[in-house]
Order: sequence, then C-alpha cells, then structure tokens
Amino acid sequence: MPLETAAGHDGRWWQVVGGIIMNLAFGNVYAWSVFVTPLERQFGWRRAETATVFTIAICMTAFTSWLSGWIYDRRGPSMCAFAGGILLSLGFVLSSFARTLHFLFLYFGVIGGVGTGLGCTVIITVLTKWFPDKRGLAVGLIVGAFSASSAIFGPLAGAVLIPRYGVARTFEILGVVFFAMTMSGAAILKDPPPGYRPAGWMPAVSQKALPSTYEFNLRQMLQTSSFYLMWIGYALGCTAGLMVISQLIPYLRSRGIGSRSAATAVLILGAVASILGRVLSGWMSDKLGRLYVLRLMVAVSAFAMPLLYAAGTEAVLVYAAISVVYFCYGTQFSVNAATCGDFWGVKHVGLNYGVFITAWGVGGIIGPRMGGVLYDKQHNYRSAFLCAGLLAAIALLFELLAKRPMAPVENRLAAAVAHSE
Repeated sequence: MPLETAAGHDGRWWQVVGGIIMNLAFGNVYAWSVFVTPLERQFGWRRAETATVFTIAICMTAFTSWLSGWIYDRRGPSMCAFAGGILLSLGFVLSSFARTLHFLFLYFGVIGGVGTGLGCTVIITVLTKWFPDKRGLAVGLIVGAFSASSAIFGPLAGAVLIPRYGVARTFEILGVVFFAMTMSGAAILKDPPPGYRPAGWMPAVSQKALPSTYEFNLRQMLQTSSFYLMWIGYALGCTAGLMVISQLIPYLRSRGIGSRSAATAVLILGAVASILGRVLSGWMSDKLGRLYVLRLMVAVSAFAMPLLYAAGTEAVLVYAAISVVYFCYGTQFSVNAATCGDFWGVKHVGLNYGVFITAWGVGGIIGPRMGGVLYDKQHNYRSAFLCAGLLAAIALLFELLAKRPMAPVENRLAAAVAHSE
C-alpha cells in the first residue's frame, strides 16, 4: 500500500523524518571545531593546518553535489543516500587512524566530505518533489537538522566523548552512530509517484510560491539569466555571512568578552538562530513568496553585519546582532533550495540543484579567507564586517534583478500552436 494512502495526507512527512535523521548525521561537518584543540595538542599541528581539514570537507561537500544530482536523476535517491551514509561513516572511522595531516585531509576532508555531498543533496531534492505546496517549510526542516547537528553532537563529543575516550575513539563511536542513522534514514527515502500532488491540492494563480510550469534541464537552466543572478546572489550572501561567522570568536575576545561567553554565543545563539532562520524563512517563503523573503533577509543582514561591529562592548546588542546574522545566513539554504524547484521544475532538480548549490561552496572558500586577510592587513575587524555588509548589499541587488524564468522560446511557440489547434 502506498505510504500516502496508508498514512493519509501526511504520509509524506515520513520522508521529512528520514531526511532529518540523515541530516543530523551529515551536518557534523560543522562540528569539526571540537576536534581542533585536542588534535593540535596531541600531534602539535598548527591552526592553519587543522583549518584546512574543514576547508577541504566544505569544498568536497559543495562540489560533489552536482555528482549527487547527476546520479539521482538517473538512478533515483537510494544509491546516493546509502553511498553518502557509508562514506561519511567511513571517513569518521578512518580518521581515528590518522597520524598525519595528509591522512586526515583524505579521511575526514575528502571521504567524509564526498559522503556529505552525496547524501545531503539528495535529501533536499527528494523533498522538493514531495512538497510542491509546502516546499519552503519541508526544505527548511531538513536543512535546519543539518545545522542542529553540530549543536547536538558538537557538545556531546567535546564535553563527554573526547574527555572520556580520547579523539580517536570518539571518531570511531561517531562513525558507528552516523552509520546507523544514515542507513535507517536512507531506507525511508524515496521519490513520489510520477505526477504526484498532495491530496486535495491544486496550484492557484494567487499562490505566492508557484511551482514551475516547465521542467528545465541543466542546459536550459544555464541559458536563463535568472540562474546567474540567483547564483551570484547566493554566493555573495554566503560569502558575507561566513566572513563574519568565521571571525566571531576572536572578535568577541578582542572586545573583552570572555572565551567561554564567546563560545556560548556562537554555539547556542548561532545554532538556534541558524535553525530558526532555515525553518521559519522556509515557512514564510511558502506564504509570502521566495524572492520576497530572500531579499528581505539579505537586506537585513546587510545592516546587521556592520551593526555587529558598531555595537562595541554592549553584550545585549552584540548577541542580538549575532542572532540576526545567523538567522539571515540560515535563510539562504532553505529559501534558495526551494526556489530552485520553483523556478526550474523538479524533473531535473537533482542535477540542477547540485550545480546551483556550488554557490555555497564558493562562499565557503572565499568568505573565511577574505575575513582573515582583511584582519591581517589592518589588525581590526572593522573592514571585514563593513565589507561583509557591502557584499550582502550587492547580493541583494542581484536578487532584485532576478525573476521567475520563462520556458524556452521554442517550447512556448509549440505550446501556443497546440493550444490554437
């Protein structure tokens, strides 16, 4: 019996449950920071060297997404979901045997990063097909779980597992846990039937977030100006957000806020605000429209980033600005992902979204690096925060120029001829 029939209208929410379970494992790339200090103490590595592990993992995650989409469009979600879970778990287990940086680059950065890219991308593409009516909310819950992962497993590893069992055994324990989580989630994940629509739902002209009436393949998507406008806006928005986020702890310390308070601000305020940004902005985009919410949040972040610096030592204002920055940064993931399905259709959404999300990878490379370079040149954070605000403003400009793409000319002509006949 089909899941939708067996469980009624909300049977598709089991896909959300499976996706959340998987993304709680895949999101642990963001928990890398808890391993940094113990590894540096054990092996004498420098911060720039351990930071490279995280950079490699982010790059592999972002730039493997297109491969995940390519496989998904041809073989369905299962192959990518199971392969991603296996590689992520293998990366963690193998990391326990790493005694040199090069092996850690390979195990955690490459193998774990490829697994994350294969798995988390396919989850989002599946949900865009199941939820044409609540696409923003569904994707927001999924990417919110990705963000929540570090808030759950980061403190667990840093405060419990590493002090009790050591770094190597912690890698092994987490690898086994993540294997169980990803395999159970992947067993739930599946595509809806062809032409699926939720029971009783029909797209209305008045609906703020309408699905595309034409299914763009990758070549056709790349021929639309909206793709480049949205991609640049996505990349610049992520660059701005990560430029600030990557500098937060040293910035707070430079303002005289203790290291414990700084860590609390980032781990708790940042994680909660980012999760809320992904979920609530996704939900709002279903009601108000994708571009409206995206433009609003990018505009807010353009003001919040410089204001974070201007807040000085006023702790309440600083923490409020941090929450806003993280909230707006989280918006990028859920709303952009939902927009991809709305703008270019869901038939080829696997590959289309895999290419679109490379914007996040570019931002992940440039943002932290640019923030560090600006600080090194002037030995203060003013220029980095102002530059982040400027980049967000430029991202807003590109998103203001973007609009829903029209079907290729030849297809519109063919449809007109068929209608006239």
